[in-house]
Amino acid sequence: MVTVCRAALAISLAVTVGLGSAAALADGVSDNVVKIGVLTDMSGQFSHESGEGAVTAVRMAIEDFGGKVLGKPIELVVADHQNKPDIASGIARKWFDIDKVDMIANLINSSIALSVTQLAKEKDRIAIVNGSGSSRLTGDGCTPNSIHYAYDTYSLAKGTGTAMMKAGGTSWYFLTADYAFGHALEADTSAVIKALGGQVLGASRYPVETSDQSSFLLQAQASKAKVVGLAGSGTVFVNAVKAAQEFGIQKNGQTLAGLLVWITDIKSLGLETAQGLVLTNAFYWDRDDETRAFSKRFFERMKRPPHMGDAGDYSSTMHYLRAIEAAGTDDAKAVMAKMREMPINDFFAKNGRIREDGRMVHDMYVYEVKKPQESKGEWDYYKLRAVIPGDEAFRSLKDSSCPLVKKG
Repeated sequence: MVTVCRAALAISLAVTVGLGSAAALADGVSDNVVKIGVLTDMSGQFSHESGEGAVTAVRMAIEDFGGKVLGKPIELVVADHQNKPDIASGIARKWFDIDKVDMIANLINSSIALSVTQLAKEKDRIAIVNGSGSSRLTGDGCTPNSIHYAYDTYSLAKGTGTAMMKAGGTSWYFLTADYAFGHALEADTSAVIKALGGQVLGASRYPVETSDQSSFLLQAQASKAKVVGLAGSGTVFVNAVKAAQEFGIQKNGQTLAGLLVWITDIKSLGLETAQGLVLTNAFYWDRDDETRAFSKRFFERMKRPPHMGDAGDYSSTMHYLRAIEAAGTDDAKAVMAKMREMPINDFFAKNGRIREDGRMVHDMYVYEVKKPQESKGEWDYYKLRAVIPGDEAFRSLKDSSCPLVKKG
């Protein structure tokens, strides 16, 4: 009997000590370092929309924060996922399990983002998406551990689709990249067009690594649609716009709509080719004094202005670090709670907020690419057509398919 009592006492003490250790770990920084991983495309077709720009933006945020949080160093690690979900998942799993990475940033390529955000949930770490656009990230793919920050396919569709419909583009044909992002962009834009009384006449889905889009463009031309919607990104988007010019798509009365356009794409195309493109964006370097000040610093490092992915990577990293400081810990649940609680007011967004579905809500902007004679110099590419308030730019929670959203 005495032996049993002593055993029970030993178990009780062990449990008490264990609980004390857990409580201690809840405060301060685990492993005495905050590790941020940038998982991105460093060399492939999306590298101009992410890659070294994403790394530079996150590094600038760490430096501007002072290199430490709660007295502990902030460490940056970088990897190239090569646009392969299996490679991305392998890297993310190693980062979480072995390297003790606390937050993974950028995550361009929606298939990869959807996979890694689920892994962050499983490992109770944090993933902040700026590169990828699929609205599924805050829909059926939402998690309590992930944030979709800069833009999504719904906001792009809402801005560009509405603008084109108002301009008379009432019938559409899509050239769609055959992966998660392209599918979501086509679906979200189609919903906007149909809600406004327009028609979708068809779509061609091209392999994401294709180099020849002639057959797809011929189908778009044959459709006689007023608008050819380019639901893709990267070098394939640039090639599609150039090929469309060669095929005389615009000369024959059809309008091209770039549903995701980066400023680096306009640079590649040149204003002579890109003029008149309508696009929706979260950030433009020349929007105001604050955007110009950040962009000047970024330009000094990258020799180009930042785009919305770069700006979002910087802003979200700063928000993450401020949340650790406010929470007094790098524990994922505590930090996510603080990130949702704290508003975002910086050069990227005013009165931005993170909802329960992980969506960061902020204003979006509809721009038109300037004619060559309207541009005052290099990188002076856009003129503002409309501002879409955040509550209108992103899918309403009442229409959300995210299981974290309480309905009724």
